[in-house]
Amino acid sequence: MYYALFKYICFTNLIKIIMSKSISFYKFNITSKAYILCCFLLILVNQVFAQDNCQRVPLAISYNFKPLLLNDTAYAYKVKHKIKFEVFKFYISKITLIKSNQVVWQEDNSFHLIDIEENDSSALCLEIPEDTEFDAIQFNLGIDSLTNVSGALGGDLDPTKGMYWTWQNGYVNFKLQGTSDLCNNPKNEFEYHLGGYLKPFNNLQHIKLMVSNSNKFSISFNMEQFVNGLDLENINHIMSPSAIATELAQSAAKCFSIK
Repeated sequence: MYYALFKYICFTNLIKIIMSKSISFYKFNITSKAYILCCFLLILVNQVFAQDNCQRVPLAISYNFKPLLLNDTAYAYKVKHKIKFEVFKFYISKITLIKSNQVVWQEDNSFHLIDIEENDSSALCLEIPEDTEFDAIQFNLGIDSLTNVSGALGGDLDPTKGMYWTWQNGYVNFKLQGTSDLCNNPKNEFEYHLGGYLKPFNNLQHIKLMVSNSNKFSISFNMEQFVNGLDLENINHIMSPSAIATELAQSAAKCFSIK
């Protein structure tokens, strides 16, 4: 409300300046300092209020109840073994808020690449209107088929982000890479690239989580729960759509919760 009022005042004064003799648009001779200042303030305040309108929803990715760390941190795995994580990325899309099983808000152009190496991925910035009441949040793990067939796009969907296969297979919805002494290969590596949008291997997962406090909540992913369901010894490389990739995508969806 305050931002809208400020914009009204600013634009009203801007119109007065334009109508005054201090500016000749026909000669493109702009001499009004007030005009320049007003434009500058509008841009500045637009950025400030854009941040204020953003409800930050933290993303907590954990292993053994502690924040997940990459590369040099070795975690205990199935009692006798060790595991390290080097890459962890996934897509969250089509974020929707629900109240009593009715949609009350849905994010436009809703595509978020979560990359644990990037600080910007530590929270979602959602421009939820004030006083929006909801008791559940719904989102997809991955990218829908329509977006996949639209071809590689920009922003978080840019192929340079390392999450795009080809036009035929589309986007990687979930990418996990690391090492473990359980992996029977020369470098003890594992790679799980889960994706695919065509039947029978459409790996898009729909997730709905109940929210008790809509003003303050976080979305958690339990990595320990996910890797405990892996067969690192026998199946440690999945690089294309498949039945096992679909099973693991379903498993990953169950690792999300609200804190």
